[in-house]
Amino acid sequence: MSTIESRLASLRPSRETAIWWAVVLNTELLVLLAYLVVETPIVTRPLFYIIPFVWINAALWGVFRVSPRAASTRQRVTALGIAGGYFLVLGYFGGLYGPSGGPATGLRVAFEAVPPGWGPAVIYGGTVLQFALLPFKLIGYATLAYLVYATVLDAASSVVGGVLGLFSCVSCTLPVIAGIVSGFVGGTGAVAAAAFNQSYLLSTVVFVVTVVLLVWRPTMADLRGIGLRG
Repeated sequence: MSTIESRLASLRPSRETAIWWAVVLNTELLVLLAYLVVETPIVTRPLFYIIPFVWINAALWGVFRVSPRAASTRQRVTALGIAGGYFLVLGYFGGLYGPSGGPATGLRVAFEAVPPGWGPAVIYGGTVLQFALLPFKLIGYATLAYLVYATVLDAASSVVGGVLGLFSCVSCTLPVIAGIVSGFVGGTGAVAAAAFNQSYLLSTVVFVVTVVLLVWRPTMADLRGIGLRG
């Protein structure tokens, strides 16, 4: 079995893992159904309700697939610094936080009219700083930072994964700034509007691909092997 085939084989879940995922998915389905029953929203964009769970599930998969190797204190500090900077870049371009662009609105937590995953959203608008901490984006970007941390410790050249991670954030910059961040003054309806943009669907696909690449960490030899097989 080639290196690439062995790596792909290792990604197949065990029976115990499959059972665990069945529990997770069923729980998420029950939570979503409970929200739909209680809030009775008019569902015109089904993907709006699915996107957060795609991010969260991909993040859970990535975290449980990767364990940072043992390293010296200096190596861990260096990796932590790189991962921390990566998270700050993701958070800024992804709309988690940024400079204030309007009047101070204070701190609030959005529960009502916000589907699971999008909420509960912690939103703050100050005179200098503003942030919108949506659970699925916070979990997603924290996961990418964790995977970058593990990648640095393993001294793996997974540049492709890092580039795609940044692309994931840049591609969703416009809908986040126009929709979610505007929710500081426009209410939770702006949060829902952000998901309707096609770039948000693209960023979701790229996020999942990024997680897979940072877990798999393909080498140039692997990529050449794929090209030869094609």
